Amino acid sequence: MNKSSTAIASAANQAEHNIIELAKQVLKTEIAGLNEVLARLDYNFEAAIELLLHCEGKVIVTGIGKSGHIGNKIAATFASTGTPAFFVHSAELHHGDFGVIDNRDLVLAISTSGETNEIKLALDPLKRLGLKMIALTGNLNSTLAKYADVILNVSVTEEACPFNIAPTASTTAALAIGDALAIVLMQRKGFTVKDFARSHPGGSLGKQLLTVDTIMRSGEAVPKVKAGADYQSILKEIENKKLGFTAVCDEQEELIGVITDGDLRRAIMKWNKDIFGQKAKDIMTNSPKTIRASSLAVEALRTMEQYTIADLLITNDNHAPIGVVDLKDLLKAGVI
Repeated sequence: MNKSSTAIASAANQAEHNIIELAKQVLKTEIAGLNEVLARLDYNFEAAIELLLHCEGKVIVTGIGKSGHIGNKIAATFASTGTPAFFVHSAELHHGDFGVIDNRDLVLAISTSGETNEIKLALDPLKRLGLKMIALTGNLNSTLAKYADVILNVSVTEEACPFNIAPTASTTAALAIGDALAIVLMQRKGFTVKDFARSHPGGSLGKQLLTVDTIMRSGEAVPKVKAGADYQSILKEIENKKLGFTAVCDEQEELIGVITDGDLRRAIMKWNKDIFGQKAKDIMTNSPKTIRASSLAVEALRTMEQYTIADLLITNDNHAPIGVVDLKDLLKAGVI
C-alpha cells in the first residue's frame, strides 16, 4: 500500500471512529436524562397511576411537535395494554375535536416547556369540562403545570443535540415515563397475555400470543381409545381421525399413553400374527408429551420441535385429553 492509500485508509478509520464516538455520546446523554427521571420518581407517579385507574372514560393524550409524536406513541401503548386511549393534536382541540371528549375522560398533556400556545389555549376548556389532568413537562412553574392535577417532571439537564436545542433526551424521557405509566397500569389492572392477544389480533405479534385453545381440534376430532381396545379398534380410530396416532385412556378417561403408526408397525414385527390378541395398553408408548389449553401456541411449537413430534395432545386438570394440535394447525394459524 502506498503512502497515499495509507493516508486515505487512516482518514477513513478516524472518520469512522469519530462517528461511533459521536453516536455513543448521544446515547450516553439520553441515558443520563433517563437516570435523572428515574431518580425523581416519587408519589407523583403513584398519584398519576391512581388517576388513571379511576378514569371511567378514555385517556386523551395531547401534545404538539415532537411532544405530539411522543404522545401518539404513548396513546397507542395505553390502548394496546388495556387502557382506552387516543391521541388528539393540541391544535385540533380548537377545531372540533373537543366533541370527542366527555367529562369521564382524563387528559395526559405533554409539553417540555409547558408553555406551548396550542396547549395553553386548551387548558381552560378542558378544566371547564371537569377533566383531571396529568402533565408531562420539564417546567414545574409553567402554565400547564399550574392547571395539572398531577405533574410528572421529565426535565433533563442536557439534550443530545450539540446545540442543546433539538428535543432528544427530553422526548426520550417523556416517552419512557409514558411507557412506565402504561406498563404499571396494565399490571395493576391484571391485564393478561390473553387480553394482549385479543387487542393484537393481526400481525406477527398476534400470532405469537395465540393460545392453544384457539387453534386446537377438540371433541370427536380427538383420537382416543381405552386401554383394553383391540388391534382392529386401534387401527380404525387412527384411520378415521387421520392424524397418524391415537391417545390411550384408562377407565377414568385419564391419558396413559399414545399409539402411533410407528408403534403399530413395531408391534406387528414383535408379535406377528399374535398382534390381534394384543390390547392398546400392550402397544402404547407411555408418558406422551402434553400441553395445557391455556398455553401459548408458540410453546406448543417449541415442545413439538424439541421432541421431534408432529402432534401434541391437550389435557385438562384431570389429565384427560380434550384436544389435539398438529403442525398443520400451527401453520394454518400463522404460528409457523
